[in-house]
Amino acid sequence: MSRYVVGLTGGIGSGKSEVARLFAERGAAVVDTDVIAHELTAAGGSAIGPIRAAFGAAVIGPDGALERAAMRRLAFSDPAARGTLESILHPLIRRESDARVARASGPYVLLVVPLLVESGVDRRRYQRVLVVDAPEAEQLARVAARSGLEASEVRAIMAAQAARAARLSHADDVIDNSGPLSALGSQVDRLHAFYLAQARQFGAAR
Repeated sequence: MSRYVVGLTGGIGSGKSEVARLFAERGAAVVDTDVIAHELTAAGGSAIGPIRAAFGAAVIGPDGALERAAMRRLAFSDPAARGTLESILHPLIRRESDARVARASGPYVLLVVPLLVESGVDRRRYQRVLVVDAPEAEQLARVAARSGLEASEVRAIMAAQAARAARLSHADDVIDNSGPLSALGSQVDRLHAFYLAQARQFGAAR
């Protein structure tokens, strides 16, 4: 990629969306692979046909979109099913996210990839890897509060993701979201200034 790209990741409930929003407010171009995944699995999305072929109509809602609750129960109870789903979605997400990064107009691109570590950190795609970190108990509480999922369901999702230590081992930069959201702004300010400077150098060197 010819753009300066920061890969943003973190476990479920770590606060990735809020951090991405703060970077966007400061002028960074944000490409969110979760948003892309939702578009691909909406009614008429290009992933619906392959998902229907692999899993049957039971995971497709009456509106033609992916029935997320049914798919989540299947994917997180059956590793083979999760692998099949990822084999369908990941190439489509990769292609579309690359296209959006190439079109982005900000000074640098924040590419939000929840499963960045789990899918393998391809350093050809990212100049930096930024991890949003939070204690696992805090992740669990946040997800349960916002989604209504049972604690056991949240734990199953967390268990399928990289361990906190493994994720941190790949980080060039870390945002600590163990406290109130108000503590995020100063951390984002510092990193935004750093990424702006790095992006200028990157552009000048090309």
